[in-house]
Amino acid sequence: MGDLTIGKAAQVAGVGVETIRFYERQGLIEQPSKEAGYRTYSPEVVARIRFIRQAQRIGFSLKETLELLALRAKPDADCAVLREQARHKSAEVDEKITQLLRVRAALEAVVASCPGRGGLEDCTILKALEDMPRGSAPCGCDEPMRKTR
Repeated sequence: MGDLTIGKAAQVAGVGVETIRFYERQGLIEQPSKEAGYRTYSPEVVARIRFIRQAQRIGFSLKETLELLALRAKPDADCAVLREQARHKSAEVDEKITQLLRVRAALEAVVASCPGRGGLEDCTILKALEDMPRGSAPCGCDEPMRKTR
């Protein structure tokens, strides 16, 4: 496969054209120079785009993906570093799952308390939300879900 236009590169990499432009703006890939009036992307850049997309799909942030790319470029890097980053990401996912389960339980509790009919002045869901002390939530998840790194 030779160099590809942005549309073809996006298609081969399984992303949108705007995703490629976003990756360029974020410094994840370099913007190629124009040849014959348009930019072309090498197979190596397309592979890098795929790598970035896969890292995102399994939960790595763009910052973490940059770190992975930097490690990938070091021939003397140790796989143990990558393994530790993946283990840390897995622990973050577990934490989010636990928090989401608490949120779902809280939602189920307020839904169960609602008769599902009548005027809003008697709505138990609205009352539950209004009666909560500021900064607290019935799920015990008072802090908003954090973005990882």
